[in-house]
Amino acid sequence: MPSLDTLFEAARAIQAKAYAPYSRFKVGAAIATTDGQVFTGCNVENAAYPVGACAEAGAISAMIAGGAGRIAQIVVMGDGEHLVTPCGGCRQRIREFASPDTPIHIAGPEGIRKSFTLDELLPFSFGPDNLTDR
Repeated sequence: MPSLDTLFEAARAIQAKAYAPYSRFKVGAAIATTDGQVFTGCNVENAAYPVGACAEAGAISAMIAGGAGRIAQIVVMGDGEHLVTPCGGCRQRIREFASPDTPIHIAGPEGIRKSFTLDELLPFSFGPDNLTDR
């Protein structure tokens, strides 16, 4: 399993590549999978604002394209004084590939600021297990 330092550095490196000409708010995400792989993503804005993509969504897409399927932990990296937690949509995207106790680490330039479990960020969530009894 990659170390938290490795994930932090991966998130920081990909954050620098974000395409954010409108908000100038760059975000990077690094996922460690249950088999030890690391996948990254950055936010990509668009002049038609709703068409942009979040860093977490990009990292999840890279994970799936890379043949992995389960998130062991994730680091989300953003600047500013406030915690940059995943948006509601990304919390649900993470839920598709993670368990309730999956750690989600929130980082700033200085390091990890706070860690949550998925269940803390998305309590009483709806996920794949809700559909298995059908």
